[in-house]
Amino acid sequence: MENMFDRLAPYIQDYIYANNWQELREIQVEACRIVFDTEDHLLLSSGTASGKTEAAFLPVLTELYHKPSHSVGVLYISPLKALINDQFKRLDELLLESELPVCKWHGDASQAEKNRLLKHPQGVLQITPESLESLLIRKRGACVKLFCDLRFVIIDEVHYFMRDVRGVQVLCLLERLERLAGVRPRRIGLSATLGDLSAAQSWLSSGTGRCCAAPVCKAEKQKIRLLVQRFQRADQTTPEGALDAGEAAHYDYLYRMTLDRKTILFTNSREETELVIAHLRQLALKNKTPDVYRVHHGNISAVLREQAEDEMKAGEEKLVTGATVTLELGIDIGSLDQVVQVGTPATVSSFAQRLGRCGRRGQVPQILFTFLDDVHTTAADTLGPINWSFLRMIAIIELYTKQNWVEPLASGRYPYAMLYHQTMSYLLSVGEASVRELEAGVLALSSFRQISQEDYRMLLHHLLQIDHLQKVEGGGLMIGRAGERIVNDYHFLAVFQVPEYYLVKDENRAIGTVDKIYPQGTRFALAGRTWETLEVNRQAKVLFVKLVPGVSTVDWDVDFQTDLHTVLVQKMRQILVCSDQYPYLSDSCCERLEEIRYLARNSGILTNVITQLSENKFAIFPWVGTRQLFTLHFLLRAHGFQSKILWRTCVYLEVTFRSKAPDAKMQLENALRELAQWEGEMDLSGLPLPEKVQIEHKYNEFIPLDLLRKEFIFDFLEPDGLREALSAACAFPDSSGDAHNEAE
Repeated sequence: MENMFDRLAPYIQDYIYANNWQELREIQVEACRIVFDTEDHLLLSSGTASGKTEAAFLPVLTELYHKPSHSVGVLYISPLKALINDQFKRLDELLLESELPVCKWHGDASQAEKNRLLKHPQGVLQITPESLESLLIRKRGACVKLFCDLRFVIIDEVHYFMRDVRGVQVLCLLERLERLAGVRPRRIGLSATLGDLSAAQSWLSSGTGRCCAAPVCKAEKQKIRLLVQRFQRADQTTPEGALDAGEAAHYDYLYRMTLDRKTILFTNSREETELVIAHLRQLALKNKTPDVYRVHHGNISAVLREQAEDEMKAGEEKLVTGATVTLELGIDIGSLDQVVQVGTPATVSSFAQRLGRCGRRGQVPQILFTFLDDVHTTAADTLGPINWSFLRMIAIIELYTKQNWVEPLASGRYPYAMLYHQTMSYLLSVGEASVRELEAGVLALSSFRQISQEDYRMLLHHLLQIDHLQKVEGGGLMIGRAGERIVNDYHFLAVFQVPEYYLVKDENRAIGTVDKIYPQGTRFALAGRTWETLEVNRQAKVLFVKLVPGVSTVDWDVDFQTDLHTVLVQKMRQILVCSDQYPYLSDSCCERLEEIRYLARNSGILTNVITQLSENKFAIFPWVGTRQLFTLHFLLRAHGFQSKILWRTCVYLEVTFRSKAPDAKMQLENALRELAQWEGEMDLSGLPLPEKVQIEHKYNEFIPLDLLRKEFIFDFLEPDGLREALSAACAFPDSSGDAHNEAE
């Protein structure tokens, strides 16, 4: 370890001494070894606050110290402007004694700093994918000078990019940049939660032909303080707008458990964040305790979000900040006393990220789960009394804490919406291009390697028909009139869907945004407070408001959607089958779990793939993930069955017969057996899919329906995983083996 320290640049050694580091961490030593002694890309995956950022920058900056770059030497790509601002402060200190500047490049960054960098390109450039897209479009010529000697690209929060189309955008931009500037920089990826290192290595090295090293460092065993507390929604009706006894008890508990404790309180929706914080603030007012409550989500103004981050980091007050995914990422907010999770996290990965926010600087991570149970054991429906969300919560905790498992991430093979976006972006940057030039400049990008020339030409033909493209003399293509309206919109740079937002202002102070107009006199919640609309300026899309007392609600049209992985669903089944006790569950939770286990055993869902719910209604439990369940749903519909998925994260299908059929169960058994015994590749191209069934992407409306259907079939449906699960489950008649032993 000491040997690697000796190889670092002198100013970095001085920085380490000045900050009283005792030694380099293992991940930092391994990063130095790979950067100094190989030409490989590098993937650094370890927990939050484990020193990954320093592990990347210490050897990279040393390389630039010994062999200065003639342009920007390091390109740092982050998903969030806030993360860039946070890392900028850290790097600025590290580079204080060096001659390498660090420049932020995003919408809120200084234009003077950007101009200075364009004149004298050097050092480190921190940027978002959207700003990099803008650079390649609007400053194509300047990019050659800016990046002609680019040595390293550091991609932060790799798992965040891999899970959606922004990751495709990043890879496309890097390839376009490398071709334009004639460089082959090494890539370094950073992540705290990766379920499949090999998939992340492949993603990071995509299109480069270079190996990617991923050092595995010994993780120290870590204790976790964990408690799950349940509150029962009261049975009796309550007056409209009033809290029932269960809700009141829940808020009172959250108030007491966060009092004088620096806390991030996570929920799964912006509405719930607003509501919880508003009620906690009311309780503080009632009990005459300080107002330490803040809100942090994507619709809060940047000023208020940054203010909350700075206040939390300063640590002068024990703030309680309600948040959604915006505080999952690695923004430095100092040490926390605890994390509170209201309801079940969307995924195991999300739980891992949220847990990683506490327990820094030698502390034992402490996370409190609370949930309001409004599923009653007296419900008439056989399966209605089972709280699936509660089971999923336990399964998530068990998978991560006992098995260190998180969901693997895989990129889609047919990202047609991104192919549209990159085609328009490329044409915007070059003016016009022939079909062959587009195939070489866009279709040849590694992210589109599975898309055929035939499919691309179908897309181009469609874009000509809808006037997004037009032909020029000589046969080339350029952007058409309808396409100009898309590409000239500021939001074109972002490949994620951006709803139409209305700015909320209290006099001249921006509070945040909402996605609908609240008419004059209407009260709504934002930033944990209640506002009343004074005036609406529809043309400027601004709501002028005043602060009013009390608690109100706000609703956004879209919040998170999630898919359950088969491993998670099967863990839920195992929890039902076994008799294990979980020490982190409160007494009320333990009692509820035993009720659910009793109901599950008696309903037959643990031993029967098909369970009769009523005279003509059946439940099918293949215990598979969301994608496999949707595959079964559409296959059954193709067989003529009336199949239904009750909600997005449901773990079973409901099949209804129009009238009582004596052989209904046998019909279903035969259909499942046929699917389980299917030989060879399962052809789903003939499935009777509804026209609106597609993987949601921003530019789908400009893609031919045949291509959207192909993407859905091949990138969402999973017939192989379904067939494997059915083969294991469909041994009709059902066996009656020892369920407990099966779980073991």
